[in-house]
Amino acid sequence: MIQHNIDLKPFNTFGISAVAASFTEICSTEDLEHLSLKTTDNYLVLGGGSNILFTQNPGGLVLKINLKGIEVVKETDQYVYVKAAAGEIWHQFVLHAIQNNWGGIENLSLIPGSVGASPMQNIGAYGVEIKDVFEELEAYHIDTKEIHTFNAEECRFGYRESVFKRHLKGRYIILSVTYRLTKNPIINTSYGAILSELEAMGVSQPTIKDVSDAVIRIRSSKLPDPKEIGNAGSFFKNPVIAVELFNSLKEKYPNIPSYPVSATEVKIPAGWLIEQDGWKGKTIDQYGVHKNQALVLVNYGNAKGHDIFNLSTQIIGSIKDHFGIELEREVNIV
Repeated sequence: MIQHNIDLKPFNTFGISAVAASFTEICSTEDLEHLSLKTTDNYLVLGGGSNILFTQNPGGLVLKINLKGIEVVKETDQYVYVKAAAGEIWHQFVLHAIQNNWGGIENLSLIPGSVGASPMQNIGAYGVEIKDVFEELEAYHIDTKEIHTFNAEECRFGYRESVFKRHLKGRYIILSVTYRLTKNPIINTSYGAILSELEAMGVSQPTIKDVSDAVIRIRSSKLPDPKEIGNAGSFFKNPVIAVELFNSLKEKYPNIPSYPVSATEVKIPAGWLIEQDGWKGKTIDQYGVHKNQALVLVNYGNAKGHDIFNLSTQIIGSIKDHFGIELEREVNIV
């Protein structure tokens, strides 16, 4: 059923008010077939609404993906292959895996959003990315109405990237994702503050649930709950820069954190750059930069999307001027 003039404020974690001229929920592939969409149509696919900033009212049809279901499709001695529908809440899926002692995604606990967005963004945290556990996905081709299967190579995963954000953008709607999870979990505590958090919890031999609990504690201490303060998590990607530029910056900023990407490139935490530039905790009217995590832009009340977008533009310009690094937005702008 198509509804009209629907306020999308409840459907995006920034809590931005934007009116959809037409709106419908997709609960099955049949719902998509009945719409008879074409790639030339004006439409917007909305998942969990955790990676989007509305700066204007979407002009066409908004499709809220509400596909549900989790099932084991294959098992071996070492792995279990779990298929989850695109509308499943990501964190709830992680908890489901932990309850069954399926390892591989516990480090991705508490990431907001839906299962369908996980391969599109190649979401990652604390040393793990979706590409590490990805088996395949099913996607609906809008023009042909066919369901196509994509393996990892075909998805062309990169840092917060996939083929669905670039070459195939607007051509497919992701229906389900199958993950390759391990029956004998390998505990990954090497990244970030997980190990020190486990020590604070008094855990010396962690299970995947312990790792998940540690990640949840860390994220909760740094990141605002979208139910309390509107936000979309990390607003910017961590920039990857040339080693030559990094060495130049290190002379001026000896404590600059970094993560090697290759022999010629280094990744720099965007949050560190923003904090060093004095933006952390800055508030302007009803919006600003979060006090505990400079990577997060927030809506404290009734901010407009263009206010937050303009703030991000100011930050990008400031970082470019002071560090010679151009930040890239991770959040999708509408």
